[in-house]
Amino acid sequence: MYMDFMGIEAFLAIVQTQNLTKAAEILHLTQSAVSYRLKMLEKEMGTTLIERRKGIQSITLTPFGESFVPLAERWRLLNREVEFLQARGPEISLTIGAADSLNVYVLPPLYRAISQQYPALRLKIRTQHTVESYESMERREIDVGFVKMERVVPNIIAQPFYVDEMVLVRRKTEDRNQQEFVAPSELDCRHQLYFNWGPSYQIWHERWWGVYSSSTLQIDSAALIFSLMWDQRQWAIVPKSIAAVLAKPDEFIVQQLSDPPLPRVCYKIVPKYPEPIKVPSITMINQLVELMYLVESKMQGIF
Repeated sequence: MYMDFMGIEAFLAIVQTQNLTKAAEILHLTQSAVSYRLKMLEKEMGTTLIERRKGIQSITLTPFGESFVPLAERWRLLNREVEFLQARGPEISLTIGAADSLNVYVLPPLYRAISQQYPALRLKIRTQHTVESYESMERREIDVGFVKMERVVPNIIAQPFYVDEMVLVRRKTEDRNQQEFVAPSELDCRHQLYFNWGPSYQIWHERWWGVYSSSTLQIDSAALIFSLMWDQRQWAIVPKSIAAVLAKPDEFIVQQLSDPPLPRVCYKIVPKYPEPIKVPSITMINQLVELMYLVESKMQGIF
């Protein structure tokens, strides 16, 4: 049903002022013009909204009129949003879903580049687990995803975009500054701050310290590693991107392992059949990712 916006404005002005004359004043119209607009609205609605009684200045709403007030308010708000959109012109929005560690330690440069180079793009960033990102993309709730695991899902394309090498982090001491490589056999598992970085890391860990090896501290937040590492005997293995942000040079030393675990491979996911209006924005993000995260050369020595 077509709704008369001018009639709704007149109706709401009458409700607000409780007086036909005052409603005409705030709308900068004559009283007869306001009465006409109200009459046309009532004709369209097929019922009376306001009781007319001779000699009485204040208005009284009919039961239908009272019920119609909140709907008229919502209709006016919607009309204003449409007018705002028309005045502003078309705007493309893009929603990105990414794992927490990627959002915090890997992707900020990409987000800055998008904002600086494409200020008209309305970017929404959601932090979610890898499985959630795949599910959100299937429901078309996100347009691009950055995840820590590849899954075979119909209508979703997953491509590696970032290779995160695993490094050793320890408290800084004089003798450690000279060591570039450390053998896993030199590390006492009892002093490890353990974080499970995934199946391949777990296999590597068991190869060196056994299935039943135990650590004093097992944590599920990478940031905790650097808060809880107070003893020089303690150590942890983390992705290089996290170490680069959290390992303060005056407190920690980052070293390579002579036999490191496999790097953590992160993936970009996009829908196989994206919405046509969003194709240019997704293409732009793909180009930026290729420029900023050169994964191909790093992938050659992994498998």
